Amino acid sequence: MKGIENKKWCAGMIIGFIFVIIGVGPIIFKMLEMKLITPYYFSIVLAGMVIIIVSLVRRNRINEIVNHKKINEEKILKKAPKIVVIGGGTGLSILLRGLKQFTTNLTAIVTVADDGGGSGVLREDLGMLPPGDIRNCILALADTEPIMEKLLQYRFTEGMLKGQSFGNLLIAAMNGISTNFEETIKKINDVLAVTGKVLPVTLEDITLYAKLKNGDVIKGESQIPLKTKELKSEIEEVFIKPNNAKPPQECIEAIYEADVIILGPGSLYTSIIPNLLVKDITKAIKKSVATKVYISNVMTQPGETDDYSVYEHVEAIIGHMKKGVIDYVFVNNEEIPSEILEKYITDGAKPIQITEKDRKKLREQGISIIEDSFVNIKKKYIRHDAYKLSQLLIKLVLEEKYSTDKTKILDYYLLKDKFKC
Repeated sequence: MKGIENKKWCAGMIIGFIFVIIGVGPIIFKMLEMKLITPYYFSIVLAGMVIIIVSLVRRNRINEIVNHKKINEEKILKKAPKIVVIGGGTGLSILLRGLKQFTTNLTAIVTVADDGGGSGVLREDLGMLPPGDIRNCILALADTEPIMEKLLQYRFTEGMLKGQSFGNLLIAAMNGISTNFEETIKKINDVLAVTGKVLPVTLEDITLYAKLKNGDVIKGESQIPLKTKELKSEIEEVFIKPNNAKPPQECIEAIYEADVIILGPGSLYTSIIPNLLVKDITKAIKKSVATKVYISNVMTQPGETDDYSVYEHVEAIIGHMKKGVIDYVFVNNEEIPSEILEKYITDGAKPIQITEKDRKKLREQGISIIEDSFVNIKKKYIRHDAYKLSQLLIKLVLEEKYSTDKTKILDYYLLKDKFKC
C-alpha cells in the first residue's frame, strides 16, 4: 500500500513539473520577443503548480500516516512478552530474526566459548572475547539496510585478513576504545539500533572442555566435534575453565524478568550447554517464574550428537543443569525431502525425529511437547521456520502468562488479535 501511494505521489510531481515546463517555456519565449502572452500558458503553469502542491501535501500526509503506524507498532511490540534466548551459532540468530517481529522485549545471552575461525584469531591476537556469535545475533536484531548487513558479514578472501569478517573487526575496534567487552557490545547495540539486547554470557576468558565416554578430555570448542569423531567416542559431559566464571548482572536481571526463557536451537554441547555452565545462570533459570522452552534441532550434528534422539538432547541439558527445569520442547515433525537430505547425510547428519519412546520419557519428566512443521528450506539448506516458531512461542506465553494476569488481560486480547495467535 505504501509503495502504491509513493508511486502516485511521484507521478503527481512529474506531471506537475511537465505542466510547469510546458507553460513556462512559451511565456519566456514570448517575453523575449516582446509578444503578448496569452492566459492559456499561465493556466498551464498554474495547473502544474497546483498539482505539485497537492502532491507535496499528499506526500506529507503519507509520511504522517506511516510514522503514526510505526509509533503504534512500537507501542504494541513494547507490550509483548519479555523473551530471553540462550545459545549461540546460526540457529540462535535465525530465531532472533523471527522473534523481533513480535516483541522488542528481547535479550539474547550468547556463548563466548568460541575459539575457532576469525573469532579465534582475534581472541588469541587481541586477548578479547570471541565476537562471532555475538556479531550474528546483533545483526539479526539490528535495524540496518541490506547493504550494511552485507558489509558487516563480508569476509576477506586474501591477505593477512583472509577469513576475517568486517563485523568482527568493527567489534574489535570498538573494544579498543571501550573500557571492557560489556561496554563494547552496548555501544554496538546502540550504533546498529538493535531491537532488544545482545549480552555475552560472561566477560571472563573461558575455555570449553569435553570429557568423552572413553575417558579422553578434549580442550577447545572448535576441537570438540573433530576429536570426538576421530576418537570415535561419545561426549559424556562438557565443562569450562575457570569453572567460577560469572555472568554480567544484566543477564541475571533479564532471566528473572522474563516471561519465557528459550534454549536453542543450536549446537547442544558447544553453543547451548556452555552458557549453563557459567555460575549463577542455571541458578537464575531455576528460580525464574518464566516458562522454559527447549527448541530441538532439526538435524543431528556430527561429532556432537550423532544418532541422538529428542529426549537425549533434553537429557544432556538436564544432566548439566543438575535438575530438570524444561517445561516445553518444540520439535519438527515435517519430513525433509530426500534430495535435500543427501548432502547432510553425506556429512554424517541425520534428521532428529521424535519417537513414542521419546514422548513417554518427556512426559515422565513433566515436559510438554509441541510438534509442528518447523522447517524452512532455502538454497538447499535446512533451517528453522523462524516466523512460525516465534508465532507459536508468543501464543504459548500469551496463554500461560497474559491470559491469567488481570493486569495484562487487555494486552492479551490486543496481542492475540495483532499476531493472529
